[in-house]
Parts: sequence; C-alpha cells; structure tokens
Amino acid sequence: MSVYTGEHTTLESLTAHYERLVKHKQLQIDALLDVSRAINNNFPTSALLRIYEFTLKAQFSVSKLLVFIKNERWECACASGVSDAAKQISVENILLPIEQMKELQQPHPGIPDVFDVIIPVIHQKKPLAYVLIGGISEGNAHEEQLKFIQTLTNVVIVAVENRKLLRAQIEQEVLKKEMEMAAEMQSLLFPHRLPNDHTIQMDAIYLPHHDIGGDYYDLIPLPDGKQMFCVGDISGKGIAAALLMANFQANLRLLAKNHEQLMVFIEVINDIVSKITKGEKFITLFLGVYNPAERTLCYVNAGHNPSMLVQNGSITELKKGCTVLGMFDDLPYVQMDEVKIEKNALLINYTDGLTDFENERGEFYGLERLEDFVLKNQELDAVMFNKTLLEEVNAFKGQGGILIDDITLLTCRFP
Repeated sequence: MSVYTGEHTTLESLTAHYERLVKHKQLQIDALLDVSRAINNNFPTSALLRIYEFTLKAQFSVSKLLVFIKNERWECACASGVSDAAKQISVENILLPIEQMKELQQPHPGIPDVFDVIIPVIHQKKPLAYVLIGGISEGNAHEEQLKFIQTLTNVVIVAVENRKLLRAQIEQEVLKKEMEMAAEMQSLLFPHRLPNDHTIQMDAIYLPHHDIGGDYYDLIPLPDGKQMFCVGDISGKGIAAALLMANFQANLRLLAKNHEQLMVFIEVINDIVSKITKGEKFITLFLGVYNPAERTLCYVNAGHNPSMLVQNGSITELKKGCTVLGMFDDLPYVQMDEVKIEKNALLINYTDGLTDFENERGEFYGLERLEDFVLKNQELDAVMFNKTLLEEVNAFKGQGGILIDDITLLTCRFP
C-alpha cells in the first residue's frame, strides 16, 4: 500500500512538473509573440522596452532592471526598481569589458549589489546594449530562464537597433531629397541664358563640391545697355552658404537696378553682408560693368582671385578693389579700376576651386598651369575655351585626385 502510494505521489509530481513546464513554455511563446507583434506594429522604442519590462516582471519576478543603449552616447533607456544613482553606472568604464552574460555571484566593482545578472548585447563586435537584472526568481529552471531572458533581450535590442537604422536611413533619404531640391532651387538662381552677340559672348561652368555650394556667378543687364557681371565665393559650404548666396543675389540684383558708381555700390553691398552674417561669414567677389559702346570695363575686386584679361597676347590680372565683403562694417579702402577692352579680348573669371585642387600624385593644379592654358587657348570662343579647360582639369585630376572646393568659371569674349 505504501509502495502504491509512493508511486502515485511520484506520478502526480511528475505530471505537475510537466504541466508547469508546458505552461512555462507557453508563457515564453506568448511573451515572444507579444514582442513580435509590437515590433511588427512598429511600436516606439519606449513601448517596446515597456513590454520587455512587464514580461520580465510577470514571468520571472524581476524587480530591478536597467537597460543601457548606445545612441550618440550611452543612455539609460529603461529603469525599474532602482535608485537614480544606479542609473549613473559608467558603461564605458565598468560594462564594456563584459562580453558575455554574467551572473553576479559576488559584488562587482561599480555595480550595486541589487543586480544578479548582466546581459550584454553585442553585434559584430559592436556593443549595442547592456541589461542589468535583479531579483530574478530562483528555481530548478533558473538556467533555462536566463537563456530565455537572454533570447528575449537580444530580440528586443536588435529590434530597437533596426528601428534606429531605419530611422537614420529615412532621415538620410529625406536629407537627400532636400539637398536635391535645394540644388534645383540653387540652379534657378544662376542665369539660364548668357549673351552671345556682337558685343559680348559669355559661357559659365559651375561644379559644386557637394550637391549645393557657396560659389556664385551672375549677369545683370543694365538699363543703359551695359552688362554687370560677377563671380563670388561665399565662405562655408552646404545649406548655410547656399542661403547666404541666395540672399546676396537678391540684394545685388535689387541694387543693380539703381546702381551709380561701383565704389558706392560695393560699400552698400558690404554693409548688407555685414548685417546678415554679423562678421561670421564673408564673401569674395569680382564685380565688373562692361560698356560695349565705349569698350571699357569698370571693376572692383573684393578680395577675390584676380580675373585674367587676355589681350595683345598677354595676361593682365585685375586686382584693384577692396577687402572681402562682410569682414568689416565699413570697408577700410575701396579702389575702382577701368580698363580698355581691345578687340577679341578674353576675360576669365574664376573661383579658387579651379586652382586649389590636387591630383593623385599630390600636385596642385595652381595658377601657373592655368595661365599657361589661357595663353595657349586664348583664341578659342568662350564655350570651347571652358569645355577644353574642363577636359584639362579632369585629365590633370585623374581618378584619385581630390576636389576640395566648388569650381566656378565665367569666361567672356569681347568680339
């Protein structure tokens, strides 16, 4: 009788044990399903971590939880049952050396003794998160519980990381579209048709270092038949430089309609630039006004690369002017110059990106090479001159060359 009772008792215990296992497995499956649904429904990171927290509390009686996640820096993304001091654990100094799940059988330096387990989540040798758990229930299935917690932790953290990557990808796509739109809008600022008649022939090349740049060229026909044109370089790159360029162009065109002397004009422009940039950015500018009736060119060079005037087989650098615009509230000096334009003269206006790039051997193109090219090709029309120069630049640069700045070229032929 006693033997039978013992067998009956043992059988009942085994049955209860397997029922608990089945129930436990079902709870684990349900937990994974809950997390999977949250991931598929694109729950925010905070909600996903909250589900993770509730699952650990409900199934494993976890009472202490800290989750550190790496964004731009390590941050405490989830905390439960811990003091504010515990949230200040130094991940870099204390947790980074831990590469595998670790049970804390004895106090660990820098970690409060309320925690029992540290679970690192590492992908391709890159730590994504560290999870600290305390108060986990003990029992025969303790090792199995830890394995499940580790699995659940990895699922949740990888989902959080994937969300970050997806968000970054979306942000990159949005930024790309915005940059494309900005580049398209910037292209509208440049003149779409340059003159090509018996008084002047013009052609321009604009190659931004990125999608948008800070170089600027323009042509403004004046009411008296003269042509105002300019080439400029705005400090900085990207959106900020492009916005400053657009603002500068708007003011330049507005003022050009009522222009008087170039010296007065350039002082007014400098005042506008100074007020807009508050001395934090500046503009170099070559500004010229061509009078076809008298064949004269009046110009002011505001700290820009000297334009090259080629006539009678020689090059004259147009240097006179003033300092860069926007550096001083009032220009310390301004000079205007006027030059006579001979028949078939050539004028090359450019930004320093044309001369300051280097090839794969580390050699800079430089001013000397540009002058040699100009003299050898001075008889070409404006379009062919620019085309040939661009071919030479690309050939010199080669596959491994580096363009460090925008390149702008405005070439004028005076028939």
